Amino acid sequence: MPPNETSPDERALANPPHSSRGAVVFLFATLALLAALVWALKPDRPNVKPAPLRTPDAACPKTGVEFTPTNFTELPGLRFDSLSAKGRNHALLRLNFEPCPCGCNTSIAYCLANHPSCGKCKELAQEIIAEERSRQHP
Repeated sequence: MPPNETSPDERALANPPHSSRGAVVFLFATLALLAALVWALKPDRPNVKPAPLRTPDAACPKTGVEFTPTNFTELPGLRFDSLSAKGRNHALLRLNFEPCPCGCNTSIAYCLANHPSCGKCKELAQEIIAEERSRQHP
């Protein structure tokens, strides 16, 4: 064979067959069917909410809103004098981020500031401050 001629096998390797349009359509149809199958088999998720941990207090109004943390830096009736700056900040963080157990669906700090008749949040706030005080002085 002369040097500038190629054999039929070499020509097949040099020019690979082009993918057909049918294979691409088959691929997309298969993916669409799989997506439809996954969508159809997806189980419904019930819309449930957890039960309250403690019984609601009659003194606090019941709100229909979701819990949102607050950002209070001063709270009426609480003394942070016995805490260091770090302990005070940690106690305030807990008071702003933990929900009040009375069922009003607000933070302990918000309930202390806006619902002064709620006794549960006052007790819980004093417990948090006592925990922070014991954490400083073991």
